[in-house]
Amino acid sequence: MPIDLSVALGAELEPVEFSWTSSDVQLYQLGLGAGADPMDPKELRYLVDRTPQVLPTFGNVAASFHMTEPPEVKFPGIEIELSKVLHASEAVTVPAPLPPSGTARSVQRFTEIWDKGKAAVIVSETTVTDPDGTLLWTTKRSIFARGEGGFGGERGPSTTVAAPDRAPDYEIAVPVLPQQALLYRLCGDRNPLHSDPEFAAAAGFPKPILHGLCTYGMTCKALVDTLLDSDASAVKTYGARFAGVCYPGETIKVSAWKEDGRYVGVVTAPGRDDAVVLSDVEFIPV
Repeated sequence: MPIDLSVALGAELEPVEFSWTSSDVQLYQLGLGAGADPMDPKELRYLVDRTPQVLPTFGNVAASFHMTEPPEVKFPGIEIELSKVLHASEAVTVPAPLPPSGTARSVQRFTEIWDKGKAAVIVSETTVTDPDGTLLWTTKRSIFARGEGGFGGERGPSTTVAAPDRAPDYEIAVPVLPQQALLYRLCGDRNPLHSDPEFAAAAGFPKPILHGLCTYGMTCKALVDTLLDSDASAVKTYGARFAGVCYPGETIKVSAWKEDGRYVGVVTAPGRDDAVVLSDVEFIPV
């Protein structure tokens, strides 16, 4: 069904109330590779009972954490087959460290919809507050919908976070477990693209790929561990664009440059001729 821009743009979904526990946080951070060295006190900070420190990227998944069915892309003025949708970008901003457990209310609004001709880019922003109305975090997400362009909208801007023309200040190797996607899918993303070889093949991949949000979260953790001495509370904003795929079992490389009080970066797969996995990485400490 074609996108109805008059209905979709600016549409606000019904509020969603959700809760999470410290066990949810522990599972999420295990899914990102926390605890690879179970004797490292810094790793154990992510996994301690009741009060684990929380990576800000948990805010990107908290509301959908307990989903057990593949997601639907069905919103006011928007209805797209899941197989046509690719996650394009994600970002999160936190005014204060995320609590290890709690209850919250999220409101999602569609802020931008761009017609790229053969595809559509749909951008939404979500505000998450606690029961007293205090802001906990905000997220911004975009999806790329193949075959859904041509609805008469504007093409929109082409924005990038350019990496400096010099050697990176940091290069971090991040190993990906062979079972990483099967573990991470327990965090609420049951898209069969990440677990079903036949579904992945039908989508044009040689095998299931790692969730973009898992690569995204693993990159955030690597930056926190390397740049902030493993202090997740010292992050203000983090975001990235999903530029390629990561396969379970390979090692990715995070390259980061310090620029004007923030870090910009790119994530590549050295085993595949440095194929870009994440681009436009932006990491802003408090």
